[in-house]
Amino acid sequence: MAVWIQAQQLQGDALHQMQSLYGQHFPIEVRHYLSQWIEGQLWDAVDLENPQEEFKAKRLLESLIQELQKKAEHQVGEDGFLLKIKLGHYATQLKNTYDRCPLELVRCIRHILYTEQRLVREATNSSSPVGGMLDSMSQKYQQINQLFEELRVMTQDTENDLRKLQHNQEYFIIQYQESLRIQAQLSSLASLPPADRQLREPALLSKRATVEAWLTREANTLQKYRLDLAEKHQKTLAMLRKQQTVILDDELIQWKRRQQLAGNGGPAEGGLDVLQSWCEKLAETIWQNRQQIRRAEHLRQQLPIPGPIEDLLTELNGTITDIISALVTSTFIIEKQPPQVLKTQTKFAATVRLLVGGKLNVHMNPPQVKATIISEQQAKALLKNENTRNDSSGEILNNNCVMEYHQTTGTLSAHFRNMSLKRIKRSDRRGAESVTEEKFTILFESQFSVGSNELVFQVKTLSLPVVVIVHGSQDNNATATVLWDNAFAESGRVPFIVPDKVLWSQLCEALNMKYKAEVQSTRGLSEENLVFLAQKAFSSSSSSAEDYRSITMTWSQFNRESLQMRNFTFWQWFDGVMELTKKHLKPHWNDGAILGFVNKHQAQDMLMSKPNGTFLLRFSDSEIGGITIAWVAENPNKAGERMVWNLMPYTTKDFSIRSLADRISDLNHLLYLYPDRPKDEVFSKYYTPPLSKAVDGYVKPQIKQVVPEFTTANADPAVNPTYMDHAASPAVNHPHNYGLYPPMSDPMLDTDGDFDLDDTMDVARHVEELLRRPMESQWSGQQS
Repeated sequence: MAVWIQAQQLQGDALHQMQSLYGQHFPIEVRHYLSQWIEGQLWDAVDLENPQEEFKAKRLLESLIQELQKKAEHQVGEDGFLLKIKLGHYATQLKNTYDRCPLELVRCIRHILYTEQRLVREATNSSSPVGGMLDSMSQKYQQINQLFEELRVMTQDTENDLRKLQHNQEYFIIQYQESLRIQAQLSSLASLPPADRQLREPALLSKRATVEAWLTREANTLQKYRLDLAEKHQKTLAMLRKQQTVILDDELIQWKRRQQLAGNGGPAEGGLDVLQSWCEKLAETIWQNRQQIRRAEHLRQQLPIPGPIEDLLTELNGTITDIISALVTSTFIIEKQPPQVLKTQTKFAATVRLLVGGKLNVHMNPPQVKATIISEQQAKALLKNENTRNDSSGEILNNNCVMEYHQTTGTLSAHFRNMSLKRIKRSDRRGAESVTEEKFTILFESQFSVGSNELVFQVKTLSLPVVVIVHGSQDNNATATVLWDNAFAESGRVPFIVPDKVLWSQLCEALNMKYKAEVQSTRGLSEENLVFLAQKAFSSSSSSAEDYRSITMTWSQFNRESLQMRNFTFWQWFDGVMELTKKHLKPHWNDGAILGFVNKHQAQDMLMSKPNGTFLLRFSDSEIGGITIAWVAENPNKAGERMVWNLMPYTTKDFSIRSLADRISDLNHLLYLYPDRPKDEVFSKYYTPPLSKAVDGYVKPQIKQVVPEFTTANADPAVNPTYMDHAASPAVNHPHNYGLYPPMSDPMLDTDGDFDLDDTMDVARHVEELLRRPMESQWSGQQS
C-alpha cells in the first residue's frame, strides 16, 4: 500500500507529527496530488554530500514542476479552477525556493518520506492485536516508544506538582507576611496606653497563634511536597538513564557496528532519522526535567526550610547534568566515515553530525569542527583523558568546517568535502609489523554551549581505523588490515586492539561479505568454495567443511606469511580473485558460469567423466588475479587416450585486450561448459558483434585467440582468419603467432599445471629447432 494512503490514516500525535513536516518549504497539497509520482522517484540515488550530483537533483526538481503543471492543466469545473491556480502557484514557489539549491529539495523529500514511513510503521505496530507477530526490531521500537510515553506522563505529573508547590509556597509567603504584620502590630501596642493595649492585645495574640500554627503545619506540608517532588524526579531520572542506555549503548552502538561492517561490504548501516528522533525526545525530556529541578531549587532558595531537600536537589542537579552531558557527547557522531585506506595527497570527505543539535538550538551559534589525524597510541591516551598536548600524526588540509543546520530535516552536521592528507608521521613499528598494518584515526572535535551558555560542551569522536598509504601498490595489504579490524573489533575496545587469531568460520563470514560487495553480486561463496579456500589457507587436503570449523587462522597466516610454495599471501591471492572478477568477470560469476574455486586435480576429476570439449573456468593457483580454462580432449600424441588441458592463466591485462566470452568463442574446440551446457547458450549474449564492412577501402584488423594444437582448418576466413592470430595476450608472456614462425605450442599448454623444469627445457629445444630452419620457409606462408 502507498505510504501516503497509510499516512492519511494516522491519528493523534502521529498525525500532528506528519502534518508538521509540511509548510512553505513543501506544501502538503503537493504531497497529496503527486503522491504516486513522489513515491516512485529514486530520491536515495542522489548523494547529498556530492556537489556533482546536483544535476540529478535539478532534473528531479524540473520533473516535479512539470508534474505539478500537468496536474493543474487537467483541473476542470469551479473547484478545479481554484485548484489549478493553487497548483500553479506551488510550482512557481518550489522553483523559486529550490532552483539554486536543488539538493535541498531532495533532502527535504527524503526526510518527509522517511518520517512518514516511520510514523506508519510505529502506528501499525502499536495497533497490531497480536504482539507476538511483531519482529524483534518492531518490539524493541514499541518498547522504546512506550517508555517515552511513560516519561512524558511522569514529566507532566512533576510539572503539575511543581506548579502546585509554587502556588502553595506563594500562599505560605503571603501568610508569613501576615504573621509579620501581626507581630508588627503587637510591637506597636507598647506605645499605647495600658487600657487600649489590654483591649487589642488578646485578639492579636490569638490571631498570631492561629497564623503561626498554620505556618508550622504548612511548612511541614511544603517540605513534604518538596521531598515527594524530588523523589518523583529521582524516578524520572532513573527511567531516563534506562532509556538513554538503550538508545545510546544499544541502538547507537549497533548502528556504529553496522557502519563498521558496511566498510567490509555489509548491508548499509541505515539512516539516522529514527535514532535522531529518539535522541531529540531524550534531549527534550531531559531539558524539561532539568528546568523543573532548577525551578524547585529556586523555590527552596526563595523559602529556605531546614531539611534534607537541599542535598537532594544538589544530587538531582548533578545527575541531570551527567545525563545530558552523556547524551550530547555520545550523539556527536561520524555519519559518513573517511576512507579507511587513505592515500596521501588525495582528496577525501567525511560528515560529522550532532543528533541533538537542532533540539538544543546549538545551531543558533553554529560551532566549528576540526579534524586531526592521530596515531593509535595517541587515541589510547585520549580515551584515558591523558594530556596529548594537541599532538597530531600528520597534517590535513581543509580540516576546519562550520556545522550547518538543515531546517527541512532538522539535522545539524559538518560536511568536510575537500580534506587532503598532506603528510604523515609514522611511529616506530613493532616486530614484523609493516606500514600497511599501522593504524591511525581521524579525530573530530568541537565546542559549543547549550541553554544561554549554561552548559559548555567539548565533544570529540574518533573515526574508524585508517591505514595511510603513499602508493597504490600498498592498497592490497592496507585493505587486509582494515578488513580484519572491521570484522573482528569488539565493542568498547582499547584502540585499536583486535584478536591475533579468529575461527575460520568467522573469517569465512567476513570474506563472503567482502566478496559479494566487491563483485556486487548476490551469489556469494558456497560451502564448497570455502572448503577450497581452507585447503589453500591451511595447506590441507581435507574436503570436509566440518574439519575446519574449529580451526583458527592467525593474522600472520592471513597476510604476513606466504602460502606454501608461493611468493604471495592468502589474502593477496583472494584479493586478486576479487579484483579480476569485479573488473572483468562479474556477469559470468553471476550467471554461475565460473566455478572458480577449484584446484587442478579436482578439475581433472570432474572433466574426465565428461565428453571431449567440456571445459570449466577456475582461478589460477599460481598467479595472483588469474583465471584459466581447463578442458578435456584427445591426447594428440597417443591415440585413444584422453587428457585434461589447462590454458595459461588470463589476467586483467588480457581481458583489457579481449574479453573472456570472446576468447571462449574463438576456441572452437571448447563445446560445453561443465557439466553439459552448450557454450553459446551461456556466453553468446556477451560476444562482441562482428566488425562492420570495409570503409573507404580500409579493413579493420581483428585480434582473435587460437590454441595451435586445437586449431581446425576452415575455409571461411571470417572463422579462421590469417591476420594477427595469436595464442594469448602478452599479459602472461604467451608467444604471439603472426605467421612469421610456425606456432609454438609447448609453452601455451600446461597439461600438468604450473611451470616446471621440463616445461622450460621443452621451450628451449623448440626455440633451437626454429633457429636452425632456413628463413625462406618461415616466410612461405605469408605470400598472398
